[in-house]
Amino acid sequence: FFLESPHSMPFTVLAGASAAAKALAPTACTTIEEVGSTGVGALTLGFLALAVSTVVMVAKAASADQERRKYYFCNTFICGVATFAYFAMLSGQGWTAIAGCRQFFYARYVDWLITTPLLILDLGLVSGQDFVTIAAVVGADILMIVAGYMGAVSVVTTVKWFWFLFGMAMFLPVVYSLARTFRETVITRKDPEMIELYGKIAWLTIIMWSFYPVVWLFSEGFASFSVSFEVVAYTIMDIISKCVFCFMIVSAHDSLGSPSQAPAQSREYV
Repeated sequence: FFLESPHSMPFTVLAGASAAAKALAPTACTTIEEVGSTGVGALTLGFLALAVSTVVMVAKAASADQERRKYYFCNTFICGVATFAYFAMLSGQGWTAIAGCRQFFYARYVDWLITTPLLILDLGLVSGQDFVTIAAVVGADILMIVAGYMGAVSVVTTVKWFWFLFGMAMFLPVVYSLARTFRETVITRKDPEMIELYGKIAWLTIIMWSFYPVVWLFSEGFASFSVSFEVVAYTIMDIISKCVFCFMIVSAHDSLGSPSQAPAQSREYV
């Protein structure tokens, strides 16, 4: 007879979770809760808004000088990638069934995995933040998106909420960096217009991104929201956090021409 070692307990728990996942996997769904006409209307609106925004950003990038072009290139890919994602969802692609026989658009997570780092890069460029810090914030952001996706497709409740907590743990340093670190850097530029621009787009981003985990909780999490309501909510937030964000940068076209000052390499401490 072999006694089970205490060190093997985590593996036993994981094995049990794996067996539970197989038992709960949505392979036996006879019907799937899919997006309704309201959700399709929202996807259409999102696709059109993002497509128009992409065209505008391409036009601005084509006519801009080198200093301003980097912002418009970021904006172009932010809106362009999101446009592709919305076209996929509108065309009935980029989705699967998750636990509870609910339609889940994974195309949205592909979008976020690409566009949210670009949004952070845009904010970093406006603030004049160094690229090492920007890369660190982007890394936390990517882990946050991956955790959200893994939580959404998890069929074991305990595992789902662990993924949610992991995602929120990555969300906090992202918010702190945008609200504090990047802001301190843009203040050192001593450019009132860029400081004002950064304040507007940073707080727009922080506020809108704070709504995403709330919608996740009641859709992919508790499944309290219908798929259509979930789609409408995410679409509104995507339009504001991408289209409105990009046009706020466009509105500050003249301010973008001032060369970015690198952050100070050394600081004096009192």
